[in-house]
Amino acid sequence: MDVELLEIRDFLAEYLPFSLLDEEALDSVPKSLSVRYLRRGSTFPPESETTDCLYLIRKGAVERRSSAGLLVEKLGEGDAFDQLCCGEQSNASGVAVEDTLLYSMPCEGVQSLRREHPAFDQYFMRSVADHLRHGRRDFADEPGGHAGLMAIPVSDFVCREPVCAPCAMSISDAARLMSRERVSALLVMGRGAAAAGGRGELCGILTDRDLRTRCLATGVSPEEPLESIMTRNLICISPESAAFEALMLMTRKGIHHLPVVDASGLRGLVTTTDLVRWQSTNAVYLAAIIRKAQGLDDLMQASAELPELQVRMQASGAMAGHVGQAVSSVNDAITARLIELALADMGEAPVPFAWLTCGSQGRHEQTVHSDQDNALIISDNYEEAVHSDYFTALAARVNDGLNACGCRYCPGKIMASNPLWRQPLSKWMAQFQEWIAHPDTKAAMLAVNFLDMRVVFGDAALLVPLHEAIGNANERHTEFIARLVGNAVKNKPPLGFFRNFALIADGEHTQTFDIKHGGLIPVTDMARIHALAGGLAEIGTLARLRASAGSVTLSSESARELEEAFEYFGSLRLRHQAEQIKHGQAPDNFL
Repeated sequence: MDVELLEIRDFLAEYLPFSLLDEEALDSVPKSLSVRYLRRGSTFPPESETTDCLYLIRKGAVERRSSAGLLVEKLGEGDAFDQLCCGEQSNASGVAVEDTLLYSMPCEGVQSLRREHPAFDQYFMRSVADHLRHGRRDFADEPGGHAGLMAIPVSDFVCREPVCAPCAMSISDAARLMSRERVSALLVMGRGAAAAGGRGELCGILTDRDLRTRCLATGVSPEEPLESIMTRNLICISPESAAFEALMLMTRKGIHHLPVVDASGLRGLVTTTDLVRWQSTNAVYLAAIIRKAQGLDDLMQASAELPELQVRMQASGAMAGHVGQAVSSVNDAITARLIELALADMGEAPVPFAWLTCGSQGRHEQTVHSDQDNALIISDNYEEAVHSDYFTALAARVNDGLNACGCRYCPGKIMASNPLWRQPLSKWMAQFQEWIAHPDTKAAMLAVNFLDMRVVFGDAALLVPLHEAIGNANERHTEFIARLVGNAVKNKPPLGFFRNFALIADGEHTQTFDIKHGGLIPVTDMARIHALAGGLAEIGTLARLRASAGSVTLSSESARELEEAFEYFGSLRLRHQAEQIKHGQAPDNFL
């Protein structure tokens, strides 16, 4: 091969789809290529071309625009234009915006390569989302199949009809039913429900432990109704939640049975035995240690293991969403334990409250580099003169504890220790209604922080009216959505006009780009806006994209591409942070 063809071959080896060919096939390609030169302003594809071709840009730049003049695509060095060989029709027209050098290959030659080389053929059958997924899997030594409980929904563990009993059934009959059905717990239904397999209002659960500690050990007559010894304050989970989340919740709460409930009612029961049989994770072990922590020192020691946990999960091939779920769940456990320890010292709260987490923790998308974002909703029974000191001290103690455990103070002071974000429910309602009814840029920026709220500790009912008010108001106030869009488009991807990354020019992070603000946050913003516009209740970015897919505002294909982009950017960040942690550096978002 002469020097000129060798140079072309080496160029092709760097770019898709030709980089997918083996050495022998790649050697044959340069001879089948033609070279085209387009002066600036020339039509693309070249008007002189008489056959359909695949084009690869060697130098220069091309724009493609719709019939309405909107920019559809920008192509630069190494970019391939293969739609003609895929039979795709488009109303877009192209023009060279710089003097441009092209390599062209007739589609007949492309089809011949596709028939002979499966990897090359696969490239043309993949969507943008497929290419992103393929690239993400290259990060892992063993792609796919490693995430275990993080990738399996709780519904997969509900393998039988729930065994139910009416609350009026005697304890002795309930024990016989459990023995006959070979279960360690009964789901107790309100009066009138059928004795077995019945449906009705779920009002409690009876476990083997309840029979031992509340009946046999205390001398309660076995003829008493089982409602006299059942556990009433149930903790439930939805069937679409990750099994990993269920195991973390049971570990943090110190329970072994979790009813599975959706909008239609009771779906079944999942137990720790069911889950541990599948997989035991270090995150669950860490949550168990946190639940037993006796003070801040214990929590700091447990949280110090989070960086290593993140590194191990990344190395095992866990997806970015699964790592975010694990880190966020551990930080949930730390938050809850800090509050429990504070209440043990300070006494029970004088009025009900809910500790909220928002931002990346609220969306279950934290990494070990994330800061804390939280707030307090207090019952409207709150009296500032009487109760202010208590909640001020509680908020400060928990925020300081989280910072000591590696969840840094929020630079924007979105924390419960800030009086602005520690308010009675009525004031929260008034604040959100003001933001929505009279939105401005500042309101949109502040509202974004609190649209990802969920309760980590306390009275979850306090958040319900706020969520309902937000959902109802968004249907009437499109200007609020427009402000959120305006705020979102300020987070621009780190791209130059064409093929180059726009890197940070100076300062501590010179010649890097911020993958959080340049990649992840734009996708997060889009997902949030589509969910709000559709009146959807989902909080996590991936959950919002999946719920919005196929809606009026977001096609299924676009949702899938955004989902894969979010995981791809997240995988890049995890790999970057893993290398920093391994070298004893503080993890960051600057690649």
